[in-house]
Amino acid sequence: MPEKASSVAPERRVVAIEGLAALIEALRSHGRRVIGPTVVDDAIVYDDLDGPDDLPRGLTDIQEAGRYKLQPRDDGAFFGYAVGPQSWKKFLHKPVLRLWRAERKGNDVAIEAEAPEPQSLAFLGVRACELNAIAIQDRVLTGGDYVDPHYRAQRDGAFIVAVNCGEAGGTCFCVSMNAGPKATQGFDLALTELVSDGAHEFLIEAGSSAGADILAELEGRPATEDDMGAAEAIVARTAASMGRRMPEEDIPALLMRNLQHPRWEEVAQRCLSCANCTMVCPTCFCTSVEEQGDLAGVESSRVRRWDSCFTMDYSYIHGGSVRPSVASRYRQWMTHKLSTWHEQFGASGCVGCGRCITWCPVGIDITEETRAISDSEKA
Repeated sequence: MPEKASSVAPERRVVAIEGLAALIEALRSHGRRVIGPTVVDDAIVYDDLDGPDDLPRGLTDIQEAGRYKLQPRDDGAFFGYAVGPQSWKKFLHKPVLRLWRAERKGNDVAIEAEAPEPQSLAFLGVRACELNAIAIQDRVLTGGDYVDPHYRAQRDGAFIVAVNCGEAGGTCFCVSMNAGPKATQGFDLALTELVSDGAHEFLIEAGSSAGADILAELEGRPATEDDMGAAEAIVARTAASMGRRMPEEDIPALLMRNLQHPRWEEVAQRCLSCANCTMVCPTCFCTSVEEQGDLAGVESSRVRRWDSCFTMDYSYIHGGSVRPSVASRYRQWMTHKLSTWHEQFGASGCVGCGRCITWCPVGIDITEETRAISDSEKA
């Protein structure tokens, strides 16, 4: 996958609202499928964009544990919300993927592997936490000896337009995970929306040579010190208004010391083992495979699907499931995400986006569970 050019001198330009339309059109003119936030079924989801009118302008989101609601805001901001239930993983690490198909031809069987089908994608509106999530999946799916060719095919050509957050969600805790709210790397372009009395503009920064080329096609003015100061103030205000935070201690060590803590059984009394948290998580990568065949016995195929460590079957081996209880499955998810992920991939598996809290039907809060274990050691 192309490495973002760290040697590119940051180029910053300020464009008007019309510049947002020009940006989308420039990406489309380069043959890219532009994907960004839209509103579907009263939630912000990622879908194809034809222009700025498709964006959730003038909306914000109210998020708490097990709660999500969109409501109007009065400043007409295009990006005045946090994140919805979907992540960019949907487009890079596909939820359902056929790996190969086989066809019986007389006494022979022809097997054909599913070839990667790269697309020229442009992601518009990628938050800092999501940039970090993509970087984590890069390490997991392309960083070792066994590279996922289907993920790499989509990732190699992806053009990323990040957005620095101007609004923290009620379940956000990216500051605790050093994952936001400002995009610092991994993007081609980064936007900061500047809304003030009588002005609605976007400060755009190039993060790669490809981004600089697109930026050069947009009409605008050079960014001033006042523009950059205003952008920094927006990010600082967002960082100071996080809805959640993690305990400030060595969390991997904390969890490893408390594998038999009674809190695991307590949270299991509420957990439905529904797997919502892993489905909305931007870094979870677990999959399973299944065989499909037609009734005539002529064609069959192997299909890969997203799976979850919360399902009983996921840890099933001969003789039964390794993790038969809800408590053991919740502990596996949380300790892997926050602790053993470090040993496997050199970083936490959590970026503080808060999706697992918002979209849990019973409002289980990963920051609350971590803090409860931490507080018990200090009692």
